[in-house]
Formats: sequence, C-alpha cells, structure tokens
Amino acid sequence: MSSPDENGWVRTAREGAVLTVTLDRADQLNAQTPATWAALRAVGEGLDDGVRVVVVRGAGRAFSAGLDRTLFSPDPGVSGGLADLGSMPADQAQERIRGYQAAFRWLRSPGVVSVAAVQGHAIGAGAQLALACDLRVFTEDAQLRLPEATLGLVPDLTGTSTLVELVGYSRAVEICLTGRAVGATEAVATGLANVAVPLDQLDATVADLTAALLGPDADASRETLALLRSAVRNDPAQQDAAERAAQVRRLGALARRD
Repeated sequence: MSSPDENGWVRTAREGAVLTVTLDRADQLNAQTPATWAALRAVGEGLDDGVRVVVVRGAGRAFSAGLDRTLFSPDPGVSGGLADLGSMPADQAQERIRGYQAAFRWLRSPGVVSVAAVQGHAIGAGAQLALACDLRVFTEDAQLRLPEATLGLVPDLTGTSTLVELVGYSRAVEICLTGRAVGATEAVATGLANVAVPLDQLDATVADLTAALLGPDADASRETLALLRSAVRNDPAQQDAAERAAQVRRLGALARRD
C-alpha cells in the first residue's frame, strides 16, 4: 500500500459515470505539492470514455490552501520548490511547470464536465484548481484568492486564462494584483461560482447538479461542451461553422439511430 505522500494525498472514487477526486490532506488544509500534481495528472491520463462528470473536492474544512509551505524554502535542494525551479535553466524549469499544468488542464478534457465543490479557503494553487473546472459550487463561507503577485510570483497553473474567461479582463487584473479574497456572494455575482449554498447543503447540491449534467444524451453533451469551450477563442464565423458541423454530426447520428 502506498503512503499518502506517494499518492500526493489524492484519492478517487468512481460511481457509474461520475469520478470524484478528493484532495485528502485535511490536517494541512489540502496544501499541494508536486506529488499532488503528479497524482492529479495520473488521474487525468487514466480517464476512460465512461466518465462524464468529474467532481473535485477537498477533505475537511478547506478546499485547498495552496502550496505546501515547504515549497517556499530558500533551499534549492528542496525538490519541486520555488528555489529549485529558480536555479534550473529556463527551458528545464518551464518543462517542469508544463508537467504541473497538465495536472489542472485535463479537467477540461473532451466530453467531461468538471465540478469543483469548494468550501472554506481556495488559495493560490487551490484557487487555480477550482478555476480549472467547468463549474464551481461554493459554500457560503468559501473564499477564493490568487495572491501570487503579492509574493513576487504569477499564477502559473492555468489560472489566468480561465479567470479572464469567467470575470473579464479588468476584474481579473484587480483580483490578481491585489490578491484579495473573493467571497461566495461576489463569486456568484461575477461568474466565478455557479451557486453558493450553506455548508450542510454542499453534498446534496453537487449531487443534484451532477445528476442534471448526466441527463442529456452523452454525445450531444460532448458536442455542446466542445462548442461552448471553443466559443471563447473562435471569431463569430469560426464559431458558426463549428455549430453547423456539430449539428450535422448530431443529425446524422440521430438518423442512423432511427
């Protein structure tokens, strides 16, 4: 049996088409390490076509408080630490970070809808993990923060693109450069969260949302999700063409089914 640090404090549970991924380090507020990212990346690489919804959670009272404090050590001998990355040749450091980003980016894999169930703090890497998902359910006490710039760093775990998609450029600038906390009420109002609920309703709300997401035809859901994701980068003509092509595929599939 592997130890918690060997599996990155990440556990998974599969029920039908729903995969639940839990950060399981409650005593450290689910602080993340390179082992966490390796484990998350492995989950993504192991996805099969039967998974339609991925729910990401944090055990205990926080979703994730961000990086493990040991990663801030000034000792370049701390593997995966910031000093370790800073002492590497630039191309090698960027390749290392590319691997870390893969732990987050798979949450928008084709055909999979990802849902973050966020309670308590979602800070730094924790905020970016929540942002990597398609949908976010917050508890009323949840707070999201991206303090990297205030620490002399930048958000580098796929957070900038998704934040701008959700709240727009100017608000993303303000959130990132001040590093302030975004509470649940504001998160819902600005599109960072889909809904905010009392803590004791989080599980039921996520379960209801998951059931609703599984309602549509799987292939129609996959095509619609692809269209919505491409809409943020396509110009209108490209998006119109993508819609036409997707609809023709769906009509053809329905005709063959009948």
